[in-house]
Amino acid sequence: MVKKIPTRLEKHGHVRVDDYYWLREQDNPEAIAYLKGENEYAEKAMAHTKRLEDKLFEEIKARFKQTDMSVPYRRDDYFYYTRYEEGREYPIYARKRGSLDQPEEILLNGNVLAEGHEFFSIGGWAVSSGQDLLAYAVDTQGRRIYTTCFKNLTTGELFSDVIPEVTENLAWANDNKTLFYAKQDPTTLRAYRIYRHLLGSDIKNDELIFEETDETFSAYVFKTKSKKYLMIVSSQTLSQEYRYLDASDPFGEFKVFLPRERDHEYHIDHYQDRFLIRTNDQAKNFRLMSTPVATTGREHWEEIIPHRTDVFLGDFEIFRDHLVLEERARGLTQIRVIPWSGGSGYYLEFAEPAYRANLGTNLEFDTTTVRFEYTSMKTPLSIYDHDMVTRQQTLLKQEEILGGFNADDYVTERLYAPAPDGTEVALSIVYRKGTKKDGENPLLLYGYGSYGFSIDAGFASPG
Repeated sequence: MVKKIPTRLEKHGHVRVDDYYWLREQDNPEAIAYLKGENEYAEKAMAHTKRLEDKLFEEIKARFKQTDMSVPYRRDDYFYYTRYEEGREYPIYARKRGSLDQPEEILLNGNVLAEGHEFFSIGGWAVSSGQDLLAYAVDTQGRRIYTTCFKNLTTGELFSDVIPEVTENLAWANDNKTLFYAKQDPTTLRAYRIYRHLLGSDIKNDELIFEETDETFSAYVFKTKSKKYLMIVSSQTLSQEYRYLDASDPFGEFKVFLPRERDHEYHIDHYQDRFLIRTNDQAKNFRLMSTPVATTGREHWEEIIPHRTDVFLGDFEIFRDHLVLEERARGLTQIRVIPWSGGSGYYLEFAEPAYRANLGTNLEFDTTTVRFEYTSMKTPLSIYDHDMVTRQQTLLKQEEILGGFNADDYVTERLYAPAPDGTEVALSIVYRKGTKKDGENPLLLYGYGSYGFSIDAGFASPG
């Protein structure tokens, strides 16, 4: 029997007593001993299923390619990608300069870094503006508490700078030597502090740039796609607040873009001499606004994409000559391309009646190509490049499902069922060809709504 130690917890005026709260103490020998005992008991109790577990594991593993590589994406002078080698557990992060025909440069080899650790995970990583320095975060505990390290990509040398007990959130300034990073509360893991580190200096001298004191908000830092600004974001479910700083002036002062307000969600990025703002201000489904960099007050905002009651504006991507929107209508995602030169633009066309599409990795600004991801209940995850001028699409990679899967053996349909209040509820269905007979009413075999949830039902005949 595990002992009880009553602990009184109070939150929002509500009091509860947890007799087993002490088991959260990871350094407590009694807690560790108890958990080890529970694991040993579970292993003994489930010993008769060990062969079945191993069989299921091998069957699942056989469905995945052991040697695989992500679709390379371009950033500045390099193509970046991640690859896996058969029989090895961790990813290898690599790049090639200028062309995929060039020699490979390994940034990080997770298999080497993981040696000697029972648990290992590579979190966020960021290449400096000079493309010769790498900051990366590793977790060897499994609690999302990371250690940030630095590597010289020209020589392969590791710097002595090591920043422990931080998040994986990293962003370089444009001076090629200053890194901003987020630190979390050690108990709740809420990211709430943003620090500045000058490469080569003692981490004890790292300056606290921002602290989020509201426990309902988290804070993180990133650089805009234009590479012009650093952003510190305070975010919670119903509200955001942005601070911005010229990325070429890392020791300057961050300015508040717009003070936080309850129920006001907004997200910003930078384009030329303006900020673009996706906001739900007077727009339940969001709209897109812009404002001059020098005047960020709401009174200066101008509308680019108006609010629509039947279309949800989910995201946007900025390119030199085009604006790309990710929208949702009638439960289906849509991708819309609009030229900055004028006009309403066009929507990408998808052949299947039920699918999910979303913007992919698009880090290059001066390009006519937008990358997106596509999948459905019968189509494996597929990565495409779409030329926004010629409207030509190129399939770069489709996830390979081993074991004899053939998408042509299945059919998808999209139905809408009226709710009592008249609202149409979207239903996506998939079934194997030949299993649906005339007069039968197929129910969901594997269905998902806008967010990809699935259920398992089957078929039912009328009545």
